[in-house]
Amino acid sequence: MNLSHDNLISFAKKNKVSLNNKNRKKAIKLFRFINFLKSTEEALEKNYHPYDKMKCPVHFCHGQESVPAALQELLNKGDYLFSHHRSHGYYLSKKCPPEKLFSEIYGKANGANSGIAGSQDISYDKKNFYSGAILAGSISIAVGAALSMKLNKKNSITVSAFGESAADQGVFWESINYSSLCDLPILLICENNNLSVLSPQNKRQSGSSISSKVNNFGIRTLQIYGNDPLKVYSKINYAIKYIKKNKKPFFIEVFTFRTISHVGPLSDDLSGLKDTKDYKFWINNSPFKTLKKALLKKKYISEINIKNIQKKIDLKINKYFSYAEKATFPNIKNLEKLNLNFSISKMQKKLPKLFKNKINYDQIIRQTKGY
Repeated sequence: MNLSHDNLISFAKKNKVSLNNKNRKKAIKLFRFINFLKSTEEALEKNYHPYDKMKCPVHFCHGQESVPAALQELLNKGDYLFSHHRSHGYYLSKKCPPEKLFSEIYGKANGANSGIAGSQDISYDKKNFYSGAILAGSISIAVGAALSMKLNKKNSITVSAFGESAADQGVFWESINYSSLCDLPILLICENNNLSVLSPQNKRQSGSSISSKVNNFGIRTLQIYGNDPLKVYSKINYAIKYIKKNKKPFFIEVFTFRTISHVGPLSDDLSGLKDTKDYKFWINNSPFKTLKKALLKKKYISEINIKNIQKKIDLKINKYFSYAEKATFPNIKNLEKLNLNFSISKMQKKLPKLFKNKINYDQIIRQTKGY
């Protein structure tokens, strides 16, 4: 079945969470992370207003927790992860420090990027995690990282996560072409939540699905229903193994639904979406509620277990807020100091010598006839 947002609800109703005794332990681990991510986002959303202490726009990932949960289990330290502006889940999936996420959003000096990047551009190079606010911008950088891995014969992979709106941009298709052309070790994950702010996919993109178009470039592709965390984990695991074995790229289109406004805790939705049956369906079938219901039904976990997990999460989140609020703002006296890396690269050291020895500025310019 070719998935789209036109048939996604009917597909979701027919497909139950793929939970069994073999993947029981993995399901509980995924549930713990999804619960942690959901609780983190809810706490940030609740505290954004009326306190007004956070200093940047925030894009929450309510309803889109499955992919970060899977990557949190599957990625190694040496793997690179590049994210779009809806970055919190991916930041946490790469095991970056949560307290530095909070501080970054507060604009504090002890944030992941010294309080000067904010939510959309938060990065943490110690864990090889980078995000960016420019639509599709981080995809091309991820391609460069994957090329570096191939040239240096590393066994690691690069993962690039983005929304379906990235396919509105030319650089997306250039990245797809180059990844296939050079057989790069890159996993491209498209979280298709249908909306670019408020514009649905079918009003922006013509023709067949993104997956079908990508497949025409010679890249292996998959479509997944994104609210089944175990299915998402299984398919991403398969894709990573494929990349490492075949030294080729892989593309996964994960169909999901954003149950929050495009940006910030205040709704930017003037379309009446939240009053529709579709919206209510996705609220009741989020990755968290879907997996929780399946675990309780199988008696792999109890309500008491869930309450105990929640208490521990709440204590951690309170510490993260305290860490951020007690910190100081960065003291910026010189704009040049905003560059966090002053080291000179090997290429920069070589350039003067290359220019001196290889370029003849007095050479005769010869133009081909006919021009």
